[in-house]
Amino acid sequence: MSVPYQPDPKLEQREAKQARQDRWTDHFFRRTLHIIERFIALLTILALLAALCLEVVSMVTEPGYFSDVSHVLHNLLGIVVGLEFVRMLIDTTPANILEVLTVAITRHVILSHDDPLSNIASIACIAGLFAIRRFLVRRSELQEEMVEVE
Repeated sequence: MSVPYQPDPKLEQREAKQARQDRWTDHFFRRTLHIIERFIALLTILALLAALCLEVVSMVTEPGYFSDVSHVLHNLLGIVVGLEFVRMLIDTTPANILEVLTVAITRHVILSHDDPLSNIASIACIAGLFAIRRFLVRRSELQEEMVEVE
């Protein structure tokens, strides 16, 4: 004759207490990381604004500034990639991540004058990103937050 299982109330209380502590710890770390990400985004925006102001001042004050178009594009597209990165930090969706990668790779293609194989590899990467967006990510997931915000 077997004895029916009788739950131990003390054990259940300890398990419930541990589960509450785990949820609180998880919430604390998620919230802390979210705040740190926002702070880094704010610092990045300030740095990008400073870089943009310096570029505008250079455009106005330096007489031969536009003679080297490659240098102008390098600086301005670097600011654009930085802005896309900030957008990705603030709004972590698959669409934003794919856009940041696309902009960064496109910047590389435009600015680099590497060998043709490097350009082909970059273009293949962009095509791969478009294929990922089209075939592997559902439309409903494109605007959905990847990280839970609590």
